Amino acid sequence: MLLYGMVLVVPVCLRLQRVVLAAALLATALASLGLAAPNLDLVQSLAQERYGQRAAATVADWRKMLDEARGLDEAGRLEAVNSFFNRRVLFEDDIVVWKEKDYWASPLEFMGVGAGDCEDFSIAKYVSLLLLGVPNEKLRMIYVRARLGGSQIAHMVLGYYAEPTDEPMILDNLIGSIRPASRRPDLVPVFSFNNAGLWVPGATASAADPTARLSRWRDVLEKIRAEGSL
Repeated sequence: MLLYGMVLVVPVCLRLQRVVLAAALLATALASLGLAAPNLDLVQSLAQERYGQRAAATVADWRKMLDEARGLDEAGRLEAVNSFFNRRVLFEDDIVVWKEKDYWASPLEFMGVGAGDCEDFSIAKYVSLLLLGVPNEKLRMIYVRARLGGSQIAHMVLGYYAEPTDEPMILDNLIGSIRPASRRPDLVPVFSFNNAGLWVPGATASAADPTARLSRWRDVLEKIRAEGSL
């Protein structure tokens, strides 16, 4: 097993009440993480301005997916987000896409160019699930060593923990299905992180501030805020 760590009383307005409450809860959660409220209209306009109509269409479809997934339970939201990015965006190395050896793209950049590597898939899925109200403490990016053919490569996946001590479910761009860590013997964890902490395998407490230790994570969070995704 992998080791990863104003109320309305009119009945017709009940749905609106739930939407307002969900938005308030999301805003509170984002504020606790030091993030602003999302502005997906800004994401949409930036996609059109920076990357053109194809990218704008991808962002529009992403927003549609998010709207539809809000009616699902957490397992359904995981499936919707994982399937969207695995099917809609191509895998490509940073050196090809960005002319850099290791570039962490924001979801807007990722959907804008229509391609990216494992970090980009994981970040886009993480942000999307936060937008869907999945608690931050249930989500971690996980750096792993992945066995591919006869060699091992550095790789990143997204882990979902239903409970803090549970075995995580792994969202990966290498395979289409979401599987528990115990069914991914090809992955060996190195460390995991999210907005709140950084963990080494086997640890239950965060070992460091991820934004202090991971400059690329800090930089991509700044881009994500500026672009309106969070």
